[in-house]
Amino acid sequence: MAGNKLTRSPQSQVQSFLERLATVPAVIPKPSAGRLIFALDATASREPTWRTARKLQSEMFDVAGGLGGLELQLCYYRGLNEFRTTPWLTTSEALKAEMANVECMGGYTQITRVLEHVQAETKRRKVGALVLIGDCMEENVDLLCRDAGQLGLLGLRAFVFQEGTDAAAELAFRQIAQLTRGAYDQFDAGSAGKLRELLGAVAAYTAGGLQALNDYGRRTGGAARQLTDQLNRP
Repeated sequence: MAGNKLTRSPQSQVQSFLERLATVPAVIPKPSAGRLIFALDATASREPTWRTARKLQSEMFDVAGGLGGLELQLCYYRGLNEFRTTPWLTTSEALKAEMANVECMGGYTQITRVLEHVQAETKRRKVGALVLIGDCMEENVDLLCRDAGQLGLLGLRAFVFQEGTDAAAELAFRQIAQLTRGAYDQFDAGSAGKLRELLGAVAAYTAGGLQALNDYGRRTGGAARQLTDQLNRP
């Protein structure tokens, strides 16, 4: 009949929409990069292993590359009252450039400032993990435990790697790791391979979470597997 319009049924309209939707390319979001703060004792006692550490630390980006990537902020303390941080870095080249400008200098530890800085950063935008590398501790361990506990409440894990066997440092470092549900290990000047494994494991965790860390530990074994065992404890 003239003037009448043919209308499509709701079912045919839905089918038409689904057909058009099927032609739209799927948008796969890029995984967000994990954020890691890398804190270093740059006092004079660490000078013998500093050059080795420079190379190993940049390799973390290679491990994290296939797991969503890594944003890393370097911070370090040295001298009587010097504490510095870098911008957030996304490439190993940028980290190498920053590390090349750092030389060790005699002074006292400033671990409290590290923990307070990490708290402030993760309150601004979540930080996945802290790596702390040092060989001694000259501060109030109760205050360090207080600050570590605050990090634990924020959901941040600390991975504390001690160079050498100083007893006071070991006591404090183990407690920092425990209060953040993180992990602790030791290395020395002759164990560059072990430190490489430990840093690779942390990079895997930061970029891909606990499952990525477990996978990395199974593949590499050794020190990385010991780290995964600590994190998997109830």
